Amino acid sequence: MELLPNNSPPIEFPTSPQLFLGEEIIHFSHPQHPLSQVDLPDLFTCASCKEKGAGKHYTCPQCDFHLHDFCALSPPALKSHPLHFQHKLLFHAKPIKGGILKPKCDICAKPNKGSTFSCTACGFQMHPCCALLSTEIDVPTHPHRLEILPLEVQYPSNGEYSFVCGECNRKRSGRVYHCPVCGYHLHAVCAKNMFNGLQANGIKGTGKPSMLGTAAKVASQVMKEFIGGLIEGIGEEVGQALVQNMKTGRHPTRA
Repeated sequence: MELLPNNSPPIEFPTSPQLFLGEEIIHFSHPQHPLSQVDLPDLFTCASCKEKGAGKHYTCPQCDFHLHDFCALSPPALKSHPLHFQHKLLFHAKPIKGGILKPKCDICAKPNKGSTFSCTACGFQMHPCCALLSTEIDVPTHPHRLEILPLEVQYPSNGEYSFVCGECNRKRSGRVYHCPVCGYHLHAVCAKNMFNGLQANGIKGTGKPSMLGTAAKVASQVMKEFIGGLIEGIGEEVGQALVQNMKTGRHPTRA
């Protein structure tokens, strides 16, 4: 057995709130049945963090219950995470609400709808999947190592999102990784899709359009049709008035 040098830091293995039974586990969130580990390309919604996933995960053969492997095996606390090394992060089964605004992940900026790692000292929160990210990452879609941008660089004084993601070709909120070699940029939300099985299984565009956005589109279309019909009706009336004036030899009056 190889001995570690005296100056080596102690190795801490994360503890998880479940009992291992071979390839099955008993998880506190679903104690009525054991969960089996599977590797399937189908899209699923994790019962813990409420986010999408595909590929390797834990599922209940008797229920429609699924857990990301990293959610199922999440430790109760992260003592020093690279993306928030200032304070310890505690695992919570439900999102931590603060004020009237809905809680959001401080890494990907998506809403926290389920389990989350949260800081009791400053209110920092992040999804369990985002906890798989670090200050530097390697992704299969880019040949160089990516580094996370400092907040002061990512969000300039004008408050606009300045960087176009090389994966989704959009500007959006959330942390951004960049390549110091070639200037490539990648959203954290796109990066985590390379860790939760979506990108590996060819799944894209899992976000559902909001009800507000759909209602706005419908209202806009109705308004366009209404205005179009109104203009068409006005046009017909003007045309009839012109014909009548021509018959009577009168010119149309101006307002």
